[in-house]
Amino acid sequence: MPLSLGIVGLPNVGKSTLFNALTRSKQANAQNYPFCTIEPNTGVVEVPDARLAPLADISKSKKIVPTIVEFVDIAGLVRGASKGEGLGNKFLAHIREVDAIVQVVRGFSDPNVTHVHSKVDPNEDIAVVETELALADLETAKKRLEGLHRQAKAGVDKKLTAQTLLLEEIIAGLEQGISVRDHEKHTEFKELFSDLHLMTAKPQMVVVNTDEGAQSAPELNTKSPIICVSAKLEAELADLSEEEAGAYLKELGITETGLDKMIVAGYKLLNLITFLTSGEPETRAWTVPAGATAPQAAGVIHTDFEKTFIRAEVVNWKDFVAHRGWAGAKEKGLVRIEGKEYIMQDGDTCYFRVGA
Repeated sequence: MPLSLGIVGLPNVGKSTLFNALTRSKQANAQNYPFCTIEPNTGVVEVPDARLAPLADISKSKKIVPTIVEFVDIAGLVRGASKGEGLGNKFLAHIREVDAIVQVVRGFSDPNVTHVHSKVDPNEDIAVVETELALADLETAKKRLEGLHRQAKAGVDKKLTAQTLLLEEIIAGLEQGISVRDHEKHTEFKELFSDLHLMTAKPQMVVVNTDEGAQSAPELNTKSPIICVSAKLEAELADLSEEEAGAYLKELGITETGLDKMIVAGYKLLNLITFLTSGEPETRAWTVPAGATAPQAAGVIHTDFEKTFIRAEVVNWKDFVAHRGWAGAKEKGLVRIEGKEYIMQDGDTCYFRVGA
């Protein structure tokens, strides 16, 4: 399954414009009125990876297969969404299905685009979204706590007591405005209550949709990573060829697109790395969690490979390119034989040996 990033925010902050630009599509309605997006729009985007082309050139690969990211444009949220206002219940259900949240807030100053609160205030945007997600999470967590209390009445269970105390701490934090992701016991909670799919437990980045040419982010009340993107500029780039877009960015003095920034941030949020395979049939990028072992990485290629894993031949992609492929890298002693305990590293180029 690809990494799934849910684009959320208030109506008319530029979510759908950004989605269309990132996915180079026109499938998301981006009109100037609230709730122009009702059902979520989904687009799959190739992850830019400058390592693939040189690897493919060395291996004379017939094709290049990058890894992918799925962006989901979710309907705009308003005050009271946790109580069903606007498209509340549908909106919240869609957020629970994504891996990470991209919260878009308005930083651009176009008088022709209405704002649901009649003023441009990114911090108020954040406060509304965070509050509604926390209120919905509170309701979910309290229902689980009631269930734990009922179970506790049936008999003393130390494990159950520990879970109850932890959930009570998380609830107290939510009531004080502390997102689950920012709670000191977030990791412990995630291990015990992952099935609750609390939205404020999901990793999050905040994307400020700025005017073209904006150089810095405003002061924001959030602990989440902040990225500045001009959805208008991204939309212009989406209508250009790759060469034209590159030239335009160079002219503007911009080194990376909004898509590049969001994907890099998404990988950091979810603690993911990329390993590579390269041969004549194809050169391909694969995504695994940081800390994955060689058998687990092999299992991403084919589920049976994790069970039948024997060993992995591993070389850093730069050494693979510098020494013209497997033969040259082996001759220089740069190809390592790794076993089941090996922890994968970003940029590893691998050939997995598996049994029948």
